[in-house]
Amino acid sequence: MNSEKNIFDTLHDEIMQSDLPEGDKNRRLSLLLKAGSRKINLLLVSATGAGKSSTINALFDMTVAKVGVGVDPETKEIAKFDLGNLTIWDSPGLGDSVKADKAHINKIVKKLSEVDSSGNLLIDLVLVVLDAGSKDLAVSYDVINKTLIPCLGKNNAHRILIGLNQSDLAMKGRHWDKENNKPDEVLTEFLTKKSDSVKRRIRETTGITIEPVYYCAGYTDEDGERQSPYNLSKLLYYILMAVPSEKRLILVDKLNSNERNWTFNDGDYTGAVRESFFSSLLENIFEGVKVGATIGGGVIGIPGTIVGGLVGAIVGGLRSLVVKPLEKLKPLKNLGFLAKLIK
Repeated sequence: MNSEKNIFDTLHDEIMQSDLPEGDKNRRLSLLLKAGSRKINLLLVSATGAGKSSTINALFDMTVAKVGVGVDPETKEIAKFDLGNLTIWDSPGLGDSVKADKAHINKIVKKLSEVDSSGNLLIDLVLVVLDAGSKDLAVSYDVINKTLIPCLGKNNAHRILIGLNQSDLAMKGRHWDKENNKPDEVLTEFLTKKSDSVKRRIRETTGITIEPVYYCAGYTDEDGERQSPYNLSKLLYYILMAVPSEKRLILVDKLNSNERNWTFNDGDYTGAVRESFFSSLLENIFEGVKVGATIGGGVIGIPGTIVGGLVGAIVGGLRSLVVKPLEKLKPLKNLGFLAKLIK
């Protein structure tokens, strides 16, 4: 992937090659440059063994990540994974000891307090990973209720996302439908109640409502048998909804390209992910394209080559996550598709 153009380079070339008036072209290039210069900072927090590493490996193309300081497990620092304009901060696992937790939480507080060059909070989103099968979530509740929400403030509670990982093992694996890679009715009911319980306990303590997402990040066991991810597209969708619209395009070509990672979900979140990327593109690069515009310039201001290029760029970026839903689209049909997305 690192040898491929990213979505911003692709769109730059499309705009440069278009027959847009010079003023419109320069304005769109300016918006594109601004969008491409933004950064996303994602902080992961969890108890030891909940699956933070497997989650980020399943979501993102970590093969191109540059590893920052503090990755030596003996130092117990916050690890930094740099994927260009996406930075993932992986905090040490909690729950090993009271003394260690206090030190780790101090590091988390410090990271949450950092600001960017514009004076805004550095961390865009905190993903708290919980073990869906664990009955002892006291440490995780404490860090959410007593650290994350107080540090970010209730007005920024939307920056916190809770994921219940290892859903396949939540009832010791007894109710996992291996053939269809999903929970059966018994396990689905258990996971739903677990999610509701987590949401209720946080709301009762803080007054904040956070909707957890249960999922399985996937893994390969010691015998080489692979457990494919489940609800990963749903988790990605919730991440996109928590990230500011103007930053969503940054994630397009940072995603894991393994199609099986995105295949199994409890709903059509692939379509929702695709639409969130398109709406962000239209809103932030093409200034809110209006319904009823005509192809080839005119009202829409985006020639047919650009419209076709947008689809090509999205397909190239999302690869197997959305390639099948989009591969049937042809440039001359794209306008109706785009209009539908922004109704």
